[in-house]
Amino acid sequence: MLRLAEADPARLTIIAGETVERARARGDFALASVAARALGVAGLHLDDLDVAERRLRAAIKLALRAGSAELAAEARVRLAFVWCLRGRIPYAMREIDRALPALSRVGRARAEAQRGVIYNHLKRPEEALGRYRVAVPVLRRAGDRLWLQRVLSNRGVVHGYRQEFAAAEADLREAEALCQELDLDLSAAIVQLNIGWVNAMRGEVPAALRHLDLAERRFRALDTHQVCWILVDRSELLLSAGLIAEAREAAEEAVAEFERRRRGIGLPEARLLLARVAFLEDDHVSAVREAGQAAVEFGRQRRSRWAALARFVMLRSRVAGGVPPAVTVGRMERCAADLAAAGWPGSVTEARMLAGQLALRHGWAERGGRELAEAGRGRNRGPAILRVRAWHAEALSRLARGDRRGAAVAIGTALRVHDDHRATLGATDLRAHASRYRVEVADLGLRMALESGDAARVLTWAERGRARHLLQKPPRPPDDPYLADSLAQLRALSGEINERRANDAPVGRLVHRQVALEREIRDYCRRQAGGSPAAAAVVSAREVAGALSGCALVEFVQLDDALHAVTVVDERVRLHRLGPYGPIRSLAERVPFALRRLARHHQVPGSRPAAAAMLRDAAARLDAALLRPLAAEVGDRPLVLIPSGSLQALPWSVLPSCAGRTVSLAPSATLWHAAGRVPAGEGPILAASGPGLPGARAEAEGVASIHSVPAMVDGAATAESVLTALDGARLAHLAAHGRLHGTNPLFSSLRLADGPLTIYDLERLRRAPQMVVLAACDSGRFVVRAGDELLGLSATFMALGARVIIAPVLSILDTETTTLMIAMHKLLAAGHSAAAALAQAQAQIAGENFESSAVAAGFVCMGADFALTAAG
Repeated sequence: MLRLAEADPARLTIIAGETVERARARGDFALASVAARALGVAGLHLDDLDVAERRLRAAIKLALRAGSAELAAEARVRLAFVWCLRGRIPYAMREIDRALPALSRVGRARAEAQRGVIYNHLKRPEEALGRYRVAVPVLRRAGDRLWLQRVLSNRGVVHGYRQEFAAAEADLREAEALCQELDLDLSAAIVQLNIGWVNAMRGEVPAALRHLDLAERRFRALDTHQVCWILVDRSELLLSAGLIAEAREAAEEAVAEFERRRRGIGLPEARLLLARVAFLEDDHVSAVREAGQAAVEFGRQRRSRWAALARFVMLRSRVAGGVPPAVTVGRMERCAADLAAAGWPGSVTEARMLAGQLALRHGWAERGGRELAEAGRGRNRGPAILRVRAWHAEALSRLARGDRRGAAVAIGTALRVHDDHRATLGATDLRAHASRYRVEVADLGLRMALESGDAARVLTWAERGRARHLLQKPPRPPDDPYLADSLAQLRALSGEINERRANDAPVGRLVHRQVALEREIRDYCRRQAGGSPAAAAVVSAREVAGALSGCALVEFVQLDDALHAVTVVDERVRLHRLGPYGPIRSLAERVPFALRRLARHHQVPGSRPAAAAMLRDAAARLDAALLRPLAAEVGDRPLVLIPSGSLQALPWSVLPSCAGRTVSLAPSATLWHAAGRVPAGEGPILAASGPGLPGARAEAEGVASIHSVPAMVDGAATAESVLTALDGARLAHLAAHGRLHGTNPLFSSLRLADGPLTIYDLERLRRAPQMVVLAACDSGRFVVRAGDELLGLSATFMALGARVIIAPVLSILDTETTTLMIAMHKLLAAGHSAAAALAQAQAQIAGENFESSAVAAGFVCMGADFALTAAG
């Protein structure tokens, strides 16, 4: 029964409940006590703690009635764990002390092991390990495999906190084997949870996700309270991967679950995690509130080492909220000392970095340098993200000593460590989000370069900090049958939803299934280990100049609230300060609004002239801020523009300096240079249309006619057939409804005959098409993450190796694209390059009507410009 309580507590509850009644009826109080104890253990997993406590107290009473002090003591050991879960640590210790005199040698080993668990919750790893060292040999000799697997699983967690990952892995793998031998399904799930946590601690994100997902499936099947801890560990893992919004959702759910299930020991840990997430979202009010509450609760539980961490999170949030440095430097130094004593190495690094930076800001150079040097000591050990932070601290320390060259080396090392870590991530969204942990480091290098005034150096450091994940092709094999089947299911489900909506039928159940299936696909892909090489080396100014062929390159560089530009013209590389970024961002946000107003067919009287005036004003002022200061340098050359931040979504053709001009965009000069080096070759030409889009079929047929190829329309344009045609195509024109998925960007899609063609589908391509035209609403828009990491359809084509993408960067009326597309393809067929053909087609349409010209203005050309006729 005791073993079954660790394997299938629901089944045990039925068996043990009957056993208690029968044993009591015939006076076998010893058997009744054991059964009641098993019910108490099951209650720990299935019910609230009141039920577990009541059953264990009953077990104690029945044991005393049977005259067995030892059985009563065994029940007290388990009752101690109930008190521990409630957060009543002194009561837990008292129960163990009361139990010890009556226990045998093996029983005492179990009691010491239980005390070790309590020390683990107290974050006192040395004392926990001491108890486990006493217990493990005794349990091995006695052959008590049930308790041995439990002790090994808990000891693995202690090793994980101490960053002794090899020892943690050994203990957990042995515990896993014992669970398999004993058929302990629930305990096996707990071991998987702990393995996942250890993998997360050492930065192995895909492996951690695999183990956490396996544990969660088992926990939910058994309906146990361990789901609370899954939520905590998942939130911690998502946080480490830079998925802040998802981490907050999991942390909030964990707080609610711990409160609902009255698991006092886990509640302050979940609150503290929520505070850390809120800090990264700049929600400092929530961060201070949650961390403060966690500190109070840790204090009540006498968990002083956890309380030290909570105080640090609270103090860090107050500093970020604007507390004067003079008030906090000393407190931050004391906080760092407390964290070091409590065994929180990652937070020690953060605290010393903050103390050092605050001291430097206050003019205390020696004091600040000392703290930064201490923070940098961990740069050669531990998980990758921790090493990145320590190298960042070392760079700041060297800079404080005036060693600018050494600081640059330290920054470069931090970025290489991060790039190596990101190469282990198989999922595109994980690689994109992970960049948030390198942005601050890259910005330090950029700041030093700007202070030097060296334009070539500024270009290099700007490139080291932007759009790096696009330079790593997704490593997933294209013939993954599970992924292909899941995506086919998603398309079928989407088609059924659209059909039912067209018939005004309810779709709630289907939409719920669609969301669940999207989550399954996302999680499956995130669990895949990386295999791609690190991102390509940053391109130099000399290499850029050699590849421009008469064009001028302008890379916009944003740091703090200042916008700069680096121009590369012929062999000249120059740096320009353009001014504050805030007003430019505000103007850039007005342009899409004005264009959407102009593109509407039905207008309120007077709204169209107002929108046109707004557009002219914003465009003129943006031109004056962004390009006119560079006019003497770039002249009338074709432009290669590398935008930043909100400028990524700017339809550049509306600016007077760009009207009718050949303009190519790219997320980074390195990506543009890499695209230009891909040799142009022969390949098929594809023109396809999707359903439900007026004019799409005619557009696809018109484009196909220009290039003398058959069009893929109606039922022939399925996702798989279009995907097959895209593989290695020289030109692909796709006229279909586009969708940018804001929360899950990799489900951004084009709607085809049998459903959506998603980014997950596109990543299965073996060879990217050379030139892609996306005549679809939202298809060129991005979700922009930290470090100008872009996620979206056009960004995916660039990452896969497409040379040129022509797509709209704002929501447009799909019905207005045909005229522009036909004009552009005629120019392409006549030998004009992609950017030149788009610019000339936009100029032709500019005077036709408001709707057409507004839609045409929304298209941009991205990548390394080339002409189709040059492909042979």
